[in-house]
Formats: sequence, structure tokens, C-alpha cells
Amino acid sequence: MKLYLVQTGEALPKETTDFERPLSPQGRRSIERMASLLSGAKMEAKRVIHSGAVRAQQTLEILEWAAAPSRPGPEACQGLGPEDPVKPWIREIEAWTEDTVIVCHHPFVGRLASRLVAGQDAPEVFSFVPGTALSLEKRDDGWSVCWMIPPAAVAGLGRY
Repeated sequence: MKLYLVQTGEALPKETTDFERPLSPQGRRSIERMASLLSGAKMEAKRVIHSGAVRAQQTLEILEWAAAPSRPGPEACQGLGPEDPVKPWIREIEAWTEDTVIVCHHPFVGRLASRLVAGQDAPEVFSFVPGTALSLEKRDDGWSVCWMIPPAAVAGLGRY
């Protein structure tokens, strides 16, 4: 089972509530570049989950590479906010058998990835910035990293 963890793209400044903040133009371009890079990877997540925040929904809409034609639509889930505890998600994720994408926020995404791979959520093992994508694979002996792509790695790609 593969798990794709994506931190939302960069959002506009906090002029509205945090939940309603959309992607900034730079955040949108960064996610578009990431989508362009990943479009040929033939990843087919059967489940896609996001925090429900506007910028998480927008990030997910741009990253259509994660969509399998036969999967149901994305699910907005509570408990994926920046300061939410990761422990309840660990139990749930360990039971999953289908490739899944989770689009959420920092520091939650970093703590979740660290807990899965290293067994503890602090200190964080991974350095997430807005727009970072991480691919993990569940194996018999635990979780391993397939790849991690920060937005700086795709800054010169695409036509965006």
C-alpha cells in the first residue's frame, strides 16, 4: 500500500479565517508544476482525503494525477488540521490496504510522516514546506520512503 502525503500549496495571507484561505498565485503555480512532473508516474490512488480547507481542496484539484478513474470523489475529513493529533490517524492508516492520498497542513503532515516512518512524531524526520509531496510504502517491516519532492525541485519545470 502506498501513501502519498501532500502539504497544501502556499496560501494567501491570513485575511480570512485560516480554513477559507485559498492558494496564492505562487502556490498554485508550484502545485501545477508538481502535477506536471507527477503526471507520467501512473499513480492510481483509490482513496483521496483532504482537510476540507479551501487550499487543500484547490491543491487536490490541481493534482489530478492522483485520481484513479474508478475511485469515488475526494473525502473531506476532520482531524487533518495543523495542530490535530496524529495518533488516531496512525491506527486508521495502518488498517488501509488501498493506495491513498492525504492533502493536509504543516505541522500535522510532518508529524504524521515521522510517526509512520520513525515511530515518533518529534523531532520531525521530514522537512515539509508548502507544496511538498512525499510517497511512502507500507511493507511487512514497516514504512519506507519512495520519494519526496519539495516545490523547489520542480521550480523550473512546466509551462506555468
